[in-house]
Amino acid sequence: MSIKHSKRYTAASQLVDRTKTYAVEEAVELMKSFPSPKFDPTVTISFHLTVDPRKSDQMVRGSVALPHGTGKNVRVIVFAQGEAAQAALDAGAEKVGLEDLIKEIQGGFLDFDSAIATPDAMVQVRKIARVLGPRGLMPNPKTGTVTDDTAKAVHEVKAGRVDYKVDKSANISAAVGKLSFEGEKLVENIRAMIGSVVKARPAGAKGAYISGATVACSMSPGIQLAAAEYSKI
Repeated sequence: MSIKHSKRYTAASQLVDRTKTYAVEEAVELMKSFPSPKFDPTVTISFHLTVDPRKSDQMVRGSVALPHGTGKNVRVIVFAQGEAAQAALDAGAEKVGLEDLIKEIQGGFLDFDSAIATPDAMVQVRKIARVLGPRGLMPNPKTGTVTDDTAKAVHEVKAGRVDYKVDKSANISAAVGKLSFEGEKLVENIRAMIGSVVKARPAGAKGAYISGATVACSMSPGIQLAAAEYSKI
């Protein structure tokens, strides 16, 4: 059964040449030429990798501070007590706590975009690993979300740091800004994400690492990036 798309999506699709791939600058320019919706679309980049996420030496995860942020109000919770908890609150965290916060999450609270924890809090946070892990919300030292400097971590996440992790199908997808951003800023954000994923290549990856990358904005067709964009770094 064919999927029925909106008139706006169909019109945008007619602008994308499926027989070619695009440089980042061309892709951004093309997205900005799409028929305008009544909202500010989020721009995302998606990668398909050649790794096997089931193998520990081929897991890909990391974080990147986008130079111009994501344009999104990032909701942050922090698992901490004492001075670290107060520092997180002062830095703008939406919720801070430990046992009480864990109980809230066990009760179904998931209205947040990022979770940070102090190292000593992780013993208890692991109780909800099965809830946070599959959603990409589990604090992890590799992404800077397990730290004693909770204020710095909150500031970085809210300023536009993006955490990413390969899924079971070997894909990574992340928001890199809003379509209303100046073209140059979107280009810089996209290139920062590409650079980070390339550098996160695991030791166990063999041959070509990224088999494809696509940029898209909300409710619009994807635009395939040229291999040179992620193989020349």
